[in-house]
Amino acid sequence: MAKVYFYYAAMNAGKSTVLLQSSYNYRERGLRTLLFTPAIDTRFGSGRIESRIGLSSGAIPVAAGDDLLRRIRQEHTAAPVACVLVDEVQFLTREQVWQLSDVADALDIPVLCYGLRTDFRGNLFPGSAALLGLADDLTELKTICHCGRKATMNLRVDAQGRGVREGAQVEIGGNDRYIAMCRRHFKAALAGESVPLRAAPVPGHSAAPFPPQG
Repeated sequence: MAKVYFYYAAMNAGKSTVLLQSSYNYRERGLRTLLFTPAIDTRFGSGRIESRIGLSSGAIPVAAGDDLLRRIRQEHTAAPVACVLVDEVQFLTREQVWQLSDVADALDIPVLCYGLRTDFRGNLFPGSAALLGLADDLTELKTICHCGRKATMNLRVDAQGRGVREGAQVEIGGNDRYIAMCRRHFKAALAGESVPLRAAPVPGHSAAPFPPQG
């Protein structure tokens, strides 16, 4: 029986890189994959997944009211689907996560989900909370805080680089708005203590698009 997998991490742990590599591994063997990304995430354009190291691919944008089981069933009927992969899964609704579990159970298609576990306050996202209860397999992808410890928290910062406590749960952004930190330094930043907020840029990376979705 197919399973639902949830790969979770703080910001900048390489979740999208792992997703794109997993999809490539299937497609390299002639197997069809479907990639999904929330429609609200337009950092790289609508319906695109892009990693920090330059890998990219087209994806199907998902709006809040979309029925994922219905869409994937239609795609699977038209041409067999070997695997479904979902980026930024924390932005999906609880109902959509249940639909993904139906994809595994009713269609026997493995579903690989990638996303954040918690928001900038340390609270679970609805999509992530549902996956923590439903997924067959939970895997933490690790990244590090500036201090060298494992980063588990996502600090939201303002234009001056100060930690933010208030605001909407969903605010799309990258390194300009969020920083992965260990819990200790996350608390310190929210308390107003001075902590390093920016990582050194990594030169020499340019976009390396994957083949278009088939």
